[in-house]
Amino acid sequence: MATWTVAARRAANLSRFSSPKLASHHQAASLIHRRGLAGGGDHHGPPKVNIWEDPMNPAKWKEEHFVIVSLTGWGLVIFGGYKFFTRGKKEEKVGEPAK
Repeated sequence: MATWTVAARRAANLSRFSSPKLASHHQAASLIHRRGLAGGGDHHGPPKVNIWEDPMNPAKWKEEHFVIVSLTGWGLVIFGGYKFFTRGKKEEKVGEPAK
């Protein structure tokens, strides 16, 4: 059985390398990039829209737009909290006495 396998491999190699036309075709076919499961044509769920097309429905927004709005909102909350909790402190000037 092993001799038949060795003979078949030699015949396949001989036929592959004997014809330059087939060898170049085989080499070109092996260089073609195959994406496999990385195709972008089959989406699941509803299509995503820009934030300005449907501003009242965050579930339909594109992910990038949702991230920008979320980070902006958190920035406003943190800055607003900072301003709220530091508004009562008054700065003393160097030359004036405290009252």
